[in-house]
Amino acid sequence: MNIRYEKVEAMKLCGLAGRTTNAAEAGPGGQIPALWGAFHAKGVTSALSGYAEPSNMYGLYAEYESDASGEYTILLGHRLLEESEPSGLPDQEWKTIDLPASRYAVFTTERGPVAKVVPEAWGRIWAWFAEGNGTRTFTGDFERYDGRAADPADAVVEIYIAVTDGDAANM
Repeated sequence: MNIRYEKVEAMKLCGLAGRTTNAAEAGPGGQIPALWGAFHAKGVTSALSGYAEPSNMYGLYAEYESDASGEYTILLGHRLLEESEPSGLPDQEWKTIDLPASRYAVFTTERGPVAKVVPEAWGRIWAWFAEGNGTRTFTGDFERYDGRAADPADAVVEIYIAVTDGDAANM
């Protein structure tokens, strides 16, 4: 698996959000696919026009209750421009989350359909950490959908996992 380490400065993300668990997402009642549907149906990118960077979409995992087994917030949205605060967002699903600066282990998916390559990459990521290859901080992790993900049927996505400073020796 292609892995690199990168320091990312603090950023503020805004979009549609919900609370879930990995156990819930593994079953038929998972809400992440429906949240992606709402992201496109509600025109999140257009609604944030002028407030956010339009070139990258993010799937942010934050506000962890504990670790990978607990509840977390999933936010699908965009990185806000500095000093930008959207106003008049139409419903309570909208949320803004401040992501702290951190060191990340960055994993790159295989090329293929997003619905296939992203879950496969997460499986490899969980296995990699379970083998003792790093220590997650659970301060916020994200999937970054850049130009390589413009075609969801033939995409490459980067997944950023916040890691402890002890993992910095690998940078």
